[in-house]
Amino acid sequence: MTLSVGDRLPEATFNTMTADGPGEISTGELTSGKTVVLFGVPGAFTPTCHMNHLPGFIEHAETLKNKGVDTIAVLSVNDVFVMDAWKKASSAGDSITFLSDTAAGFVEAAGLGLGPAPIFGHLRSQRFALIAKDGVITFLAIEDAPGEAVKSGAAAILEALG
Repeated sequence: MTLSVGDRLPEATFNTMTADGPGEISTGELTSGKTVVLFGVPGAFTPTCHMNHLPGFIEHAETLKNKGVDTIAVLSVNDVFVMDAWKKASSAGDSITFLSDTAAGFVEAAGLGLGPAPIFGHLRSQRFALIAKDGVITFLAIEDAPGEAVKSGAAAILEALG
């Protein structure tokens, strides 16, 4: 069952790169007492993800934070090293947290899995974006096609925040 507005995010553990190497962060640690924008992509470095989806969040990170967003995070079913390389290649700096859902535990629990798609070889994340306040979803958009980043783009999040 896919999550919807009013639902609490499922508990999961993500991998993320730290100054000391690969680390972990739980859904609770990510969202507790915070307003979080979390957007999911089918794959790091894939054309729509790399050229259309991520850049809007990098460009509008300061505006989102001025509207009360504590954390902006991107999630993909890639390993932590790929996500770290994507962070570096995108010049996102510390404006966005890159989360690796390596085993697709979060996307499966959230009902946001895609595939397995022949082009990716295994289950990936649908393209989505959500706003969660203290772990409860207040906005959720899921793209109809993985090659689109309209309903889940930064502009849609800015509009939802008012």
